[in-house]
Amino acid sequence: MISGAHIVLYSTDAEADRAFFRDVLQFKNVDAGHGWLIFGLPSAEAAFHPAPSNSHELYLMTDDVTAEIARLKAKGVDCAKIQEARWGSVTSFVLPGGGKIGLYQPKHPRP
Repeated sequence: MISGAHIVLYSTDAEADRAFFRDVLQFKNVDAGHGWLIFGLPSAEAAFHPAPSNSHELYLMTDDVTAEIARLKAKGVDCAKIQEARWGSVTSFVLPGGGKIGLYQPKHPRP
């Protein structure tokens, strides 16, 4: 039985991105040794979309995207303008290492 998933995010500045997940997003974490943090994430979903090549994206979900944008802004994080999609109210922000993460308030049913 599968008991979870482990997501790997490659970064040009892993230390800064780890600090961001720890200090700004405030995800619980454990030190797996030598400062290598592993983060607990909220419940997750996976969806598969047709595409001409394989790629991966990470979106965090929130019940109130406007409130979460305000919380992130208070911590110095700039979010993109909210876009309304059929599946949710969507924004994104850039990690210190340069990677982009999506954030959305879903309009779709949750499993």
